[in-house]
Amino acid sequence: MNERPIAILTALDLEYQAVLRHVADPRPHRHSAGTRFEVGTIAGGGCQVALGLVGKGNHPAAVLAERAIAEFAPYALLFVGVAGALWPDVGLGDVVVATHVYAYHGGTSEDDGFKARPRVWEIAHEPDQIARHLYRSGSWSRRLPEGAAVPKVRFGPIAAGEVVQDSRISAHAQWVRQTYNDALAIEMEAAGVSQAGHLNRSLPTVVVRGISDRADGTKVTSDGADWQVRAVANAAAFAIALAQELALEPHHRRSADAAGNGRAESVRIIARGHAHVGVQAANIYGDILIPQASGGVLDPAAQLMELRDKLRRALKAHELDEVTFAAAEEEIAVATAYLSERAGHGTEKARIALKRLRGLLGDVAELASYVSSVISAL
Repeated sequence: MNERPIAILTALDLEYQAVLRHVADPRPHRHSAGTRFEVGTIAGGGCQVALGLVGKGNHPAAVLAERAIAEFAPYALLFVGVAGALWPDVGLGDVVVATHVYAYHGGTSEDDGFKARPRVWEIAHEPDQIARHLYRSGSWSRRLPEGAAVPKVRFGPIAAGEVVQDSRISAHAQWVRQTYNDALAIEMEAAGVSQAGHLNRSLPTVVVRGISDRADGTKVTSDGADWQVRAVANAAAFAIALAQELALEPHHRRSADAAGNGRAESVRIIARGHAHVGVQAANIYGDILIPQASGGVLDPAAQLMELRDKLRRALKAHELDEVTFAAAEEEIAVATAYLSERAGHGTEKARIALKRLRGLLGDVAELASYVSSVISAL
């Protein structure tokens, strides 16, 4: 997988713990200024993540987001947590992915009232497309707590300010709903995080929020009914699945230095003397292992054995259901049988079986990517 992690930030300890439940082998990482991060891999996914807690408010969120970016050179930045709904049709527990972030406190105060001068950050096209595909596939819901209902996923603007809004009739609440009437939710950190991402050569930044209250005076009741816990579990499940999908994109073609100047990394391998290059490949991405037989020749049969192991691990991790697992095993058996043929069109028939297998595993991007590598080896 990519050596550059995805940075995931939260504002509250509750949010941090919800994300941490999806991280395997977290290790403390201390910044020179005292900030504590935890670095690990997504359980069952292999994607490396760096997790940090920023506290409440856009200003600390911006500072610590900048700190995380400078420390880890991530290839994406996710901000995960809870928010209040601004409209009745946005339900408690729903997941909102921000298409825009409004910093709504910008403005000018004049004799005839306060005039909005907001700053706005828009989600980058690629992560937006990935998030929407993830929503359509429904595969992200596998990371929800056992027995939890699958919430709605909504895409729309989020308003970020410096106050906790818990009223529908106050002057502030009415002004926000009138001035930013397409915003689905309101919170206090997304503007700072988005600004930090924008100032770092437009680092892909995604804000994912679970709706924990209605921002209408009923927050105490909603919190008492544990909606914060449920909402952040939903947001964390979607964000972790999104991080896995982002990790499979070819961002890793750039090194940390190359990412700074926008040029793809170029690797040149030179063999001198009695040395030789067994296999030289370009644009390998995802969690791809390419076994080599002696002499550096790619061995598709060995790759299929490795793929069987990956399938078993995916089944154990509930990333595959029993029916899909059985069908995938059949296609691997067919491909293996054809590869054993010494004459005829065995290789081509094996390739066709593997293409069917790739279609079966389309919802598990890591496995589908691995099958693609086997097809390429043929």
